[in-house]
Amino acid sequence: MSASASGPAAKVFRLKGDYSAINRHYQGQGWTDGLPIVPPTHDDVREFLRFTDREPREVVAVLPPRQGEATVERIAINAVMAGCRPEYLPVILTAVEALTDPAFNLDSIQATTHPVTPLIIVNGPIAREIGINGGYNAFGQGFRANLTIGRALRLLLMNVGGGLPGTGDRATQGTPAKIAYCVAENEEANPWEPLHVEHGFDRGTSVVTTIACEGPHNIQDHYSYTGLGILKVVAGAMGQAGSNNILAGGHPLLCLGPEHAATIAGDGYSKRQVKEFLVEHARFQRPLRRIRAKHQYVPVPGSGFRLRHCARDPVAHIFDQGVIRDRWPGRPVTGYEDRDSVIVTAPVIDLLYGSPASQDRTGRVPFVP
Repeated sequence: MSASASGPAAKVFRLKGDYSAINRHYQGQGWTDGLPIVPPTHDDVREFLRFTDREPREVVAVLPPRQGEATVERIAINAVMAGCRPEYLPVILTAVEALTDPAFNLDSIQATTHPVTPLIIVNGPIAREIGINGGYNAFGQGFRANLTIGRALRLLLMNVGGGLPGTGDRATQGTPAKIAYCVAENEEANPWEPLHVEHGFDRGTSVVTTIACEGPHNIQDHYSYTGLGILKVVAGAMGQAGSNNILAGGHPLLCLGPEHAATIAGDGYSKRQVKEFLVEHARFQRPLRRIRAKHQYVPVPGSGFRLRHCARDPVAHIFDQGVIRDRWPGRPVTGYEDRDSVIVTAPVIDLLYGSPASQDRTGRVPFVP
C-alpha cells in the first residue's frame, strides 16, 4: 500500500445556516459517524496544521477499501470534526501511518464481517502531555483525548477510506469500539517494561501502537490471591468457544489492572512467563462425547481449497486439525496439534491499564482476529 508524494487539495464549501443546519448537511452527505461534528472551518484546520511540519497536501497513507489518499490536510479536517484539540494531530498522523503498515492488514480489518476495529495505544511523554487516560475507566467515557483521537481515526476510515456500514465495512453486528478506541498504558504502575520498551524503544520516546481488536471482554476474579490463580482465571476466560482465535488464530491482548499485575509480578512471573503460561493453558477443550458426524467436502470457488463441513456436529468440527489445514494450507498451525483441545492464543500482548480497584479487580481481553 503505497502513498503518492502529493494529493489533491481539500474542497472548500460555503454553507449557510447555523450549527444545526451544517450538521444536517454533513449527516445527509454521509460524512459523520452518526454523531454531530465540529464544522471544520479554514481557521481551525490551519491551527491544527501548525502542529506538524509536513505539507498539507502530503499523502500520509492510502486508506482501503476506497484507496483514498489521506493527506495531512484531510487528516486535520477529520480531527477537527471529531472534536480533537490541535496538539493531538501528531498522534493521529502517526496512528494513520501505523494502520497502513502492510502487517496490519487494514484491507481486511475494514471489510470483514467480524466486529473488529483498530485500537490505538499511546506510550511515552506525549500521552501524559495531551491527557490520554490510562487509569480509571481507560476504555470508557470522560476523557477528551481518548475519545476524539479514536473518533478521528474512525472518521478517516469512513470518509477517506470508504469503510461505510454495509458497503466498505461489512461488519455483521459491529461494536461500540468502532466509535472510538484509544488509550494510554499506565506505565507508572507497571511492574514490567511498558509495551514500547518491550519492542525496542526508549522509555522517553513517544510511541503509537495500533492493534486490531474486538471490544473489551471483562474477566472478573474476586478470589485469587496468587499470581498462578489469576493466570488460571485469565487462561480460562481466553479459552472460550466463541473466540475468533479458535477459527483462525490471533494475538490476544491482555490488559491487567495494577493490583493483579502486582500480584502476578510479586510471585516472580516476568512478562514473558505470563505469555508462555497463557499460550500453554488458554485452550478450549473438545467435548468428551462427540457425536459421530458425516462430513462433506465443499469446493471454495476460485481458491483451490476444500472446506470440510460437519452435518451433525457444527461446533466440534472447527477443532479438527484437518479443518485448519484445509482452510489455510501452508499456514503455521503450532498449537493445533493437540487433538483433545485447541489453543486459542498466539503470543500474548501484555499491557497495564486502569487504577487500583480493591472491590472489583478485573482484566480485559480484546480477542484479536
